[in-house]
Amino acid sequence: MNKLKKIRIFPERFGFFPYVFLFYLVLPGFSLLQETGIKMGIGYALLIVFSITYRQLYFCMQKNSYTYWLATELVIILIFGLFYDPNYLFMGFFPAHFIGWYSDKRKFNIALIGFIIVEVLPIFLSGVLTDLSRYLYFVPFIIVMLISPYGVRSMNKRMELEKQLDQANEQIKELVKREERVRIARDLHDTLGHTLSLITLKSQLVGKLTTINPDRAQLEAKEIEQTSRAALKQVRELVSQMRAIRVAEELTEVQEIFQAAGIAYHFQGDSELQDVPLLTQNMISMCLKEAATNVVKHSQARNCFITISLTLENIKIMIKDDGIGLANRYTGGNGIKGMEERLALIDGTITLTNVNGAVLEMVVPLVQKKEKEGAAI
Repeated sequence: MNKLKKIRIFPERFGFFPYVFLFYLVLPGFSLLQETGIKMGIGYALLIVFSITYRQLYFCMQKNSYTYWLATELVIILIFGLFYDPNYLFMGFFPAHFIGWYSDKRKFNIALIGFIIVEVLPIFLSGVLTDLSRYLYFVPFIIVMLISPYGVRSMNKRMELEKQLDQANEQIKELVKREERVRIARDLHDTLGHTLSLITLKSQLVGKLTTINPDRAQLEAKEIEQTSRAALKQVRELVSQMRAIRVAEELTEVQEIFQAAGIAYHFQGDSELQDVPLLTQNMISMCLKEAATNVVKHSQARNCFITISLTLENIKIMIKDDGIGLANRYTGGNGIKGMEERLALIDGTITLTNVNGAVLEMVVPLVQKKEKEGAAI
């Protein structure tokens, strides 16, 4: 059974403010009691239509119908001012408020000119030139009504700027986070590159000295142990500075990116990778982000297929799109180089092929070479 939707008189985001203005519609209602016959009936009909326009204007902001509803309000006020009583012109506070919501300067100016005509014309036709003192009390209210659209427009501009500033700050925070992750990944490579090369050379030396000079081999082995412990400490210090992105989290962001770009997202495999180390997942995640960005920017694809297969020995990630193929999309750029550098830290490899579109495949061993070499020794 479908639940009945709750009827909203005004949008919730405006709070209690729209209801306060409804009180000012009671005064014209009482004034119409002084009329008789068909004039009273038409007056109340116009007041009901005016109430409807007041509600609709809150719901159709930033839409084409907004101008039509506002114009209806102005016409009703003009009719009341010309054929009933000039005091009905105080209803102008309603459209004055809504005119300020125009972000387009041209529409704002046109609406303001129309508002001035509606407010001033009935007063002049009622004999303001012959009896000025009779309408002096209108002057301060008309001034307030003419100023209020500027105030509302200024307030809306400030709110929009604050919203844009908040969005920009969020983007900056995200960019800082990503840049920091990339920096730490490069620090891992730069800091440990020399250390790991040294361990490799010493390991080769130990292999040669085992039969020739066992004592020297033992000494070199101890130095390898000390060097590896120092390298492990460096890794822990660097990794502790960052929060690793899990593959499942990155795939959610990739899906949002493809959705925004109008590319259909197809996934197959295990995205959780629960037994895979966080450092490995982080490197894969950054490569996934780079690959997805490349598909969006250059592939002209309609579909993108991501497959993750997990075995006891490695993880295979395939990103395939049905776009224009490689076409120098990856080659020669920083994208593939960055992915190769990141995967090199975890002994991963990357390949690119053309099969009815571009196919990027990453293979990351679950047991890195260092561990295999240690087990062999």
